[in-house]
Amino acid sequence: MTEHILITGGAGFIGSNIAATLSQRPNTEVVVVDDFSSGDWRNLIHVDCEVRAADCDDASVLQEIADGRYTAIYHEAAITDTTVMDQRLMVEVNTNAFAKILEASCKSDTRVIYASSAGTYGNSAAPNSIGSGEEPENIYGFSKLLMDRIAKRWYDKHKAPIIGLRYFNVYGCGEHHKNERDGNKTASMMLQMYDKAKAGEQLRLFKYGEQMRDFVYIRDVVGANIAGLTATQSGVCNVGSGKARTFNDIVENLGVALGTTFDVEYFDNPFSFYQMHTEADLTETKTILNWQPEWSLEKGIADYIKQLEHGHRGPQVAS
Repeated sequence: MTEHILITGGAGFIGSNIAATLSQRPNTEVVVVDDFSSGDWRNLIHVDCEVRAADCDDASVLQEIADGRYTAIYHEAAITDTTVMDQRLMVEVNTNAFAKILEASCKSDTRVIYASSAGTYGNSAAPNSIGSGEEPENIYGFSKLLMDRIAKRWYDKHKAPIIGLRYFNVYGCGEHHKNERDGNKTASMMLQMYDKAKAGEQLRLFKYGEQMRDFVYIRDVVGANIAGLTATQSGVCNVGSGKARTFNDIVENLGVALGTTFDVEYFDNPFSFYQMHTEADLTETKTILNWQPEWSLEKGIADYIKQLEHGHRGPQVAS
């Protein structure tokens, strides 16, 4: 029997990588819905799927969900630019639309796996644990926290699992279009540094490069999403490597991958709010998803740079 899986925001970075992997599964038909406000058609050139230009809460899409057309829904559609300060717009697009999807999916008992964010933790002390330190510092993080709260209210009414994945700092193939749309604002540090290095530009870090983030490779993010298809209970899970690494580590591993070393220029951090340390606690992730990350920073950067050096820019099918 053929499974039909809906991916909202499927032309974006993470959505297109999920689509690329699922489209290779036997007896699986993938339907991508995207408004193309931040996603890019080039991410789907080599992905055999149905593509529709529509909002994720389009009436016809919601009706298909309610009628039970889909085996599962991956909800990746969102405003992901954390510099957007329009509070009403952010909540309408990220939170309200998600509530409509949950209402429709409840009518058909359809599994929902949705993108939350480590932005829900704001600048709380690491390690970051589900249910603790959930104090977002911007409207983006708040909109994602609202999604998690709405999902929780549906747990008992929704026969199929609802699983929220709080992505930490994701990097890897499929994010290249971000450079062209927003001047590198939302591309990963890995891609930003790679582009500067290839252009012969000076690599610069905030003093003194000891800020720490939980960087997670896109192959692991896809793996966590695929694990959500067989999870038996609802809940929110962190998706990260489980180990924080410094910005200096990024530069060092980039140098190793390119066979060079970099003389970094350090400068004062101009931001009054800045996350100094994020690190995913994976307790719920292991329990609910029965999944754990496989890609270290060293392996992830090496694999990513290899793809970039070969001119690969689109999503990559997980192995």
